[in-house]
Amino acid sequence: HGFTLIIPAVFTIICMILSFYFLALALKNLPLGTAYAIWTGIGTIGTCIFGVILFKEPVSALKFVCIGLIITCITGLKLITN
Repeated sequence: HGFTLIIPAVFTIICMILSFYFLALALKNLPLGTAYAIWTGIGTIGTCIFGVILFKEPVSALKFVCIGLIITCITGLKLITN
């Protein structure tokens, strides 16, 4: 329905504002490339989880493996920036 439903639209806008706020906080301690990679990875994982929970998207072992790889890469990026 896009942004035609008020509650989901307001929720989305609030989440976007919070997301950019937390990215700005991360940029105080992390290089831009690392912070952006982590930010997009977390967004991807969140989108997958919401898709499964809210829209009943199919869950497969391969999806869990891919999400695990994203988490591993995010952790690796954080570790090598210290």
